[in-house]
Amino acid sequence: MTGAGGGPAGFLAVDSGGSGLRVVVGEAGRGVLARRESREPLRTDDRGLDPDHLMGQLVPMVRALTVEAGVGRLGAAAVGAAGLASLGDALRAELPTALEREFGIGRVALAADAVTAYAGALGSRPGAVVAAGTGLIAVGTDLTAWHRADGWGYLLGDCGSGAWIGRAALEAALRVHDGRSGGSAALLAAAEEQFGPARQLPGALYPRPDRAAVLASFAPRVAACAADGDPVAVEVLRAAAGHVADSAAAVCPPSGTPRLALTGGLLNLGAPLLTPLDEELARRLPHARRVPAAGDPLQGSVCLATDLLEGRLTLPGDGVMLTVTWGPAVTEGDEE
Repeated sequence: MTGAGGGPAGFLAVDSGGSGLRVVVGEAGRGVLARRESREPLRTDDRGLDPDHLMGQLVPMVRALTVEAGVGRLGAAAVGAAGLASLGDALRAELPTALEREFGIGRVALAADAVTAYAGALGSRPGAVVAAGTGLIAVGTDLTAWHRADGWGYLLGDCGSGAWIGRAALEAALRVHDGRSGGSAALLAAAEEQFGPARQLPGALYPRPDRAAVLASFAPRVAACAADGDPVAVEVLRAAAGHVADSAAAVCPPSGTPRLALTGGLLNLGAPLLTPLDEELARRLPHARRVPAAGDPLQGSVCLATDLLEGRLTLPGDGVMLTVTWGPAVTEGDEE
């Protein structure tokens, strides 16, 4: 793919998450050449994710990046965005036209962040990826369709996530505090050390806008209690492992030898979680091949943009998880 004046066309890759934007420009043969970050998360309004706000951030960043990278023109873009699956109608309707208008980009892929996590971890191979941190979502594909499990948030799901583990363990701590059965004195002691007196826990938790993150912050304490042999903490983590395996099994292709990768901060809990998780995954998905994640969601956007630029994108589009605009990858200087 050549650009104006015969030089190679570049790509734009974007990862939009809860903490802001990560944006890179590169070339297919040379990889990422320049990058920028913004700490301003993409706004939502009554239409969902706001394309005007995204473009307002992207335009100056991309113009600076193309100069820094020495890229004369951009032939393809991939934008991965948290919330795209449920809040992305305006983005899908307006962003491809805006990117073509501002940068001459004809080929655009808009992907849910779960899809860019998948592409970063496994590339364009059939398989499944579980992204597990404060929340949890699993996605899989046989390269004909996408399948998703969980990702419903800490009130309705995210089963087995850091927030789920923290909530289950704090419930066990409060059982001991109340004199009810099924509790754990070790978890109560850990909770009071981290949060203060148990009776003050609701006041410390419920008013917080980041309740899920606060719950998840207790998960390392649960792992420590489990490592010390506390049976309730051990059972909480074993139940979490079962939930993670449930989500993986729900999305993993049932035939062949699909790859399976786990990503996210939950893996940092170590053996108290990973040992039962390995057992559950081996039992539920004996045909899958466990592999380490090759890269993160930004790398997934780079993979999508590069494949799109070279006309070899094989991950399936579905109108929600991944939408692709196959416009002409030429600029005025390339047209006949």
